Amino acid sequence: MEPVKGFSKLTKEEKVAWVIRTFFKDNSDAATLIKRYWNDDDALQQLHDEFIENTITNYYLPFGIAPNFLINDKLYAIPMAIEESSVVAAASKAAKFWYDRGGFKAEVISTTKIGHVHFLYEGNSEKIKDFFAEVKPKLIAATNTITANMNKRGGGISDIELVDKTAVMSNYYQLHCSFETLDAMGANFINSCLEQFAKTFKEEAQLFDAFSAREKNIEIVMSILSNYVPDCIVRAEVSCPVAELNEDKGVRAEEFADKFVKAVEIAQVEPYRAVTHNKGIMNGIDAVVLATGNDFRAIEAGVHAYASRNGNYSSLTHASVEDGIFKFWIELPLALGTVGGLTNLHPLVKLAMEMLEKPSAKDLMKIVAVAGLAQNFAALRSLTTTGIQKGHMKMHLMNILNQLGATSEEKITLVNHYEGKTVVHSDVVETFKELRTK
Repeated sequence: MEPVKGFSKLTKEEKVAWVIRTFFKDNSDAATLIKRYWNDDDALQQLHDEFIENTITNYYLPFGIAPNFLINDKLYAIPMAIEESSVVAAASKAAKFWYDRGGFKAEVISTTKIGHVHFLYEGNSEKIKDFFAEVKPKLIAATNTITANMNKRGGGISDIELVDKTAVMSNYYQLHCSFETLDAMGANFINSCLEQFAKTFKEEAQLFDAFSAREKNIEIVMSILSNYVPDCIVRAEVSCPVAELNEDKGVRAEEFADKFVKAVEIAQVEPYRAVTHNKGIMNGIDAVVLATGNDFRAIEAGVHAYASRNGNYSSLTHASVEDGIFKFWIELPLALGTVGGLTNLHPLVKLAMEMLEKPSAKDLMKIVAVAGLAQNFAALRSLTTTGIQKGHMKMHLMNILNQLGATSEEKITLVNHYEGKTVVHSDVVETFKELRTK
């Protein structure tokens, strides 16, 4: 393959033609497949084309609903966009389980978001402190046009601090800036403020008389928000008497509660388990974050950093039994938005927000945290009782049958055939062939 020049300037049809010529000369169905996923509504397709660069088609994910989530005595049906089987079913089952036991309780603890101006300064540390004390009001004033609307709504710049990081890197300092962005995720707002801080900081350094010529030459390395938001925290929990647990799993409630708590404790002390444990939590969280047009990659990065905040990667959830009461809870950082970005553009995101009754960012934080907690509860409940493979194998079987092109009648026959049996791909293929032969 040779490098392609001017690819971004080609029309979508021309981009598709290049892809076909380059990768699919012997596949006559490739172009048809690519165009099959185009939307017949030209305006809607153009909207999707303009979300990113160099689009050639759309990539679909299932959009599902997990109903019966009682959160702070309000009932929700939670939209979830995800390709992994069993996630929506597990969330729905956990929602129904806890609906009958008082539902989920959730609260937002804090909503502060963070950004930094990273810079290098060669000089006396006391001088840079004196300079910062003098310039701090000017930094805030320089952003007045950027922050005006946010300030009117009660948000804006919360604080700016000078942080000396020379112990970890020579000459490295930062402006550690905190923000309140209300219902916006706030990335553009924060980054715009940070870049203005950097510009003003560097300009004012040239005018600071106490600096030598070398000290005036502050080098701005970069200005960028952080996706680690340990002060933007939400908590969700469930609780009930131990006696009310697990009535349909064939395990005594006390035994189940004990094993459940131990399973969480294992994830707290064993990183190998914690990674998979937290991945299951993120199954629920990412699905809602994606359905509501938020940045699941930023959420993932921040959450996993939070899980390592004490020096070891550990469980995001906690469980206890005290005085006969079972309690299960989660605390995690979630920087979410309900205005701006895709929330105002993507039609299905708008639909998801309407289904959630147009939540504030704080409300959405609670809903997303609950989805993660529910997912973890469902997973641990299966792991400590029947195991997870029973449910997974049903979906695995269906995936194999879809690959084989099974009819509805054949699917029913083979699902019944494999009830209670281990699903092995080669065995399913042979059994399917036998069924077709008959």
